[in-house]
Amino acid sequence: MTRVALAFSGGLDTTVCVPLLEEEYGYDDVLGVTVDVGQPESEFEEAAETADALGLEHVVVDAKAAFADLCLEGVRANATYQGYPLGTALARPVIAEAILEVAEEHDCTGLAHGCTGKGNDQLRFEAVWRDSDMEVIAPVRELGLTREWEQEYAAEKDLPVEGGNEGDWSIDTNLWSRSVEGKELEDPSYVPGEEIYEWTDAPSGETAEIEIEFEDGSPVAVDGEAYDPVSLVEHLNEVAGAFGVGRTDTMEDRMLGLKVRENYEHPAATTLLAAHGALEALVLTQEERQFKDTIDAKWAEKAYEGLIDAPLVGALDAFVAETQSRVTGTVTIRFEGGQARAVGRDSAYAAYSAEHASFDTEAVGKIEQSDATGVAKYHGFQRRLANESIAAVEAAEEANGTESPTLATDGGATDGTTTNGGATADSSADSTPEE
Repeated sequence: MTRVALAFSGGLDTTVCVPLLEEEYGYDDVLGVTVDVGQPESEFEEAAETADALGLEHVVVDAKAAFADLCLEGVRANATYQGYPLGTALARPVIAEAILEVAEEHDCTGLAHGCTGKGNDQLRFEAVWRDSDMEVIAPVRELGLTREWEQEYAAEKDLPVEGGNEGDWSIDTNLWSRSVEGKELEDPSYVPGEEIYEWTDAPSGETAEIEIEFEDGSPVAVDGEAYDPVSLVEHLNEVAGAFGVGRTDTMEDRMLGLKVRENYEHPAATTLLAAHGALEALVLTQEERQFKDTIDAKWAEKAYEGLIDAPLVGALDAFVAETQSRVTGTVTIRFEGGQARAVGRDSAYAAYSAEHASFDTEAVGKIEQSDATGVAKYHGFQRRLANESIAAVEAAEEANGTESPTLATDGGATDGTTTNGGATADSSADSTPEE
């Protein structure tokens, strides 16, 4: 008997995949696998009800802890892509690994997903699955299915598909973020209403402050109360979301080159990234901060691609870990006008001295202010020298009534001659252009 493990949500795409895997791909049995990375309970209920109606064997895997750990690794690396915190991108490898483990335990010979051929998720799932010897199947992509076709097929087969927002928007929710796309939102000029948001209230004039404690770059407590990673993220989603923190409306460049309009909610992620960045600014040296920007950008790029287990990321992690050994302390965050803003920070590792920075102290330790005179004289020296040379040449040309030669668009001199393959001819001579 041939069996395939299907990444199963109970939504339209994965529901129609069940009969298609049997009819079009010849599998005897389909195993639905739902991985918990923090979705709403209603989604698990829908998946269970749909699986039951289909007569589908269904397995649920709890991967919230593993996902939360990866999200906090992302905080240490300040992981954002084109201005928003990575959420779905971080979740997909966790989900794919969990499904692969279940498939191996149940003697499956194939792995399937309901991703389209236009998005990123197909690549993220398959980057993990293609390390195995199992067949990888993507019915929606391979059969060129559209949502309209799927709806008609579901009606024809009397498949248990709930309407809900499935017909309006495509929504993906996990512990770290909630994304909304599709239909009217595909029009960049369309201004969405409050109905697309669930995690965040509309920003108001109210403000509040919280204190977040970090150890080695990871958040461990809020207002003095310790939290495990999952509980901490859930708590901050609720607290920050009440002040409208963490909304992003962006034009995103996908891996395949398509530009798409995406709407996200990520209150906890926004808050933690703001706090972590403020603490790093306090404890890291200028050189460390500059170089880490490069490391962080590459880490986020690989995470966006779903390649978080690449050897390069392991090397990047080593640098990140070294810098985070001093990112310990507290940050006070103020929620105001839909923003999470750092308004205070403290650490024993601060690369900062209030006494040295103060305008009310005469010296900087053993360094006298007058010691900066020599530095000030040298500062900009090359600029001054270059400008003097330029001015001298221009003055000489003006005195002689000449101008510096300029280059033609083909790289030749414009002094009355033209060049062609190295030969020079008088520009006044007749010439016939080549056709």
